[in-house]
Amino acid sequence: MKSLTRRTTIAALLAALPAARALAQAGYPDKPIRLVVPFAPGGNADLTGRLFAEALTKRLGQQVIVENRGGAGGAIGAEAVAKSAPDGYSLVLGSTGTFLVSPRMTGGKPPYTLASFAPVALLSTSPMDIVINANNPIKDWAGMLAYLRANPGKLTVGHPGNGSTNHLALLQMQKALDVRFNIIPYKSNGLALNDLLAGQIDAVIDQVPASIGHIRGGRLRAIVVTTARRAGQLPDVPTLQETGVKDFASTTPIVLMAPAGTPADIVKKLNEAVAGALSDPAVREKLNDLGAETEALTPQQLVSFLQKEDALIEELQKSGLLKVE
Repeated sequence: MKSLTRRTTIAALLAALPAARALAQAGYPDKPIRLVVPFAPGGNADLTGRLFAEALTKRLGQQVIVENRGGAGGAIGAEAVAKSAPDGYSLVLGSTGTFLVSPRMTGGKPPYTLASFAPVALLSTSPMDIVINANNPIKDWAGMLAYLRANPGKLTVGHPGNGSTNHLALLQMQKALDVRFNIIPYKSNGLALNDLLAGQIDAVIDQVPASIGHIRGGRLRAIVVTTARRAGQLPDVPTLQETGVKDFASTTPIVLMAPAGTPADIVKKLNEAVAGALSDPAVREKLNDLGAETEALTPQQLVSFLQKEDALIEELQKSGLLKVE
């Protein structure tokens, strides 16, 4: 009789689990949320993360706490979240470089793949620029290109880590222009910009949101942008296409991810909170001031976008352009 009662109790508890889980999800979030920025403070991802942490805190009613966890082109922070509990309380943002390129650069088994995450939302899309110190005798892109051709491998260009969209854009530029940079990886945009401001390197390929303040302050000069059309915050700076690099276009999308297995209703709630933030004129103005663009995508639309990007990067790796370092 006792055995029957125990089996009945266990069966009742198991039957109640889905309802209990749904009830818990309905109350989500009921504690602070960790938002991992897998780069050091000061760069595009960090600025974007802090802006959305504040906006989501207001919409979700719980504090969203930014945790900077840089290294390996974003792979360290991304892996930490991929291995976290899929309960909506550990999130990570990053570029397509973070989630699709960096894990391919490890030289061994990738620490994670696209399937390790539940895509939540597109936060922003940022144009990239090549910036030089305002005191550099090179004044424009034509001057830099002439120097590159006369001095292969001598012009030092910093970027925020192997596998980043910045790094990938440099590799594509080398191929398209048949030139060779002296490419120097950093742990963040901010560290690369510090060395550029100190005159330690010649140039940085950067996201406009991270460099726009220095450009406006007259300390740095943007000489070209990588987007198909001119950046809204840099209307006088030509695109690579305008300088003769046919069909060249490269941007940095910043996406929000949760661990794979995160319940669909939690993903939906987070996506709707991001969409609400993007409809807020104050948030849009701040993104615009940073030089970033906005577009609300559903989780399904984001999955399709990332799958297409993943296929393109797979082709780049097979062609030998993207190499394990």
